[in-house]
Amino acid sequence: MTDPDTPAGFTPNGIDPRLLELLICPLTRQPLSYDRAANELVSKKARLAYPIRGGIAIMLPEEARDLDALPDLGAARENETEEREGE
Repeated sequence: MTDPDTPAGFTPNGIDPRLLELLICPLTRQPLSYDRAANELVSKKARLAYPIRGGIAIMLPEEARDLDALPDLGAARENETEEREGE
């Protein structure tokens, strides 16, 4: 069942495809691509991923994830240790 107030093509927790055509990176002024798995808008030139929360793109550079940043290896090691202790 679809909601009559929902625009055609809109996906829950996603982004309206028409909006994606209009949005650009606030830093580079270049088009963005949509990463459905991570629910982010990606600026390849700026190497940033802007989050989408509740269907709203958060287009603030300070909220964006740096694509070149290394993951927190310390947290990953803690999770592995906890999993081993639980066995």
